[in-house]
Amino acid sequence: MRILIIEDQPEILQNIADYLELKGYLVDCAYDGLGGLHLAVTQSFDLIILDLMLPGMDGITLCKRLRQDAQISTPIIMLTARDSVDDKLAGFQAGADDYLVKPFSLPELHARIEAVLRRGQAGLQNILEIGGLSYDMNNLEVTREGKDLKLSPIGLKLLEKLMKSSPHLVRREVLEELLWGEDLPGSDSLRSHIHILRQAIDKPFNSALLHTVHGIGFCLKVSANEI
Repeated sequence: MRILIIEDQPEILQNIADYLELKGYLVDCAYDGLGGLHLAVTQSFDLIILDLMLPGMDGITLCKRLRQDAQISTPIIMLTARDSVDDKLAGFQAGADDYLVKPFSLPELHARIEAVLRRGQAGLQNILEIGGLSYDMNNLEVTREGKDLKLSPIGLKLLEKLMKSSPHLVRREVLEELLWGEDLPGSDSLRSHIHILRQAIDKPFNSALLHTVHGIGFCLKVSANEI
């Protein structure tokens, strides 16, 4: 399980990170809102711990951007010293899954994390999401920004691999083996299928998600300048 902590107080961040690593979690950290947004959008996490008061971008705004703009459904636990009902409601309305008031004990935070992750696993629908692109693997349905997209079986295979690997590069030979095994076609069929996939998921929209690293492979991610 991989957790992103977005917290501007170094001592609190370090205490949380050390504790969670002892519990077996992989932990990434950001010290401000913009850095946290970049990591949350360009990498994959199982849960985000988000402080409310952050430099650059506050936690409420960051949470809204993840939910509304990036269409990211990763569970979020919000941390804050504010304990009024209005503050809690603002956090939940922004898209937080839980709300923990400072000061708190690390065992309590851990219990909240486990509870939120259990709820997420119980409601798991086998859906992959990158930005506004969504792939429902149960029903083989692909949408972007609410628009239905039609992909071939090969296109669906490519999309699943690229989405599961996002934002990391997938090498050409890995994709070729996925599609054809050892019986590779004579021509550059992969290039043709990538072109067809790009036409379906990128061409009708304002920003590109499918990126080519020439001569090496491909990756699916939100560009940093589009966050």
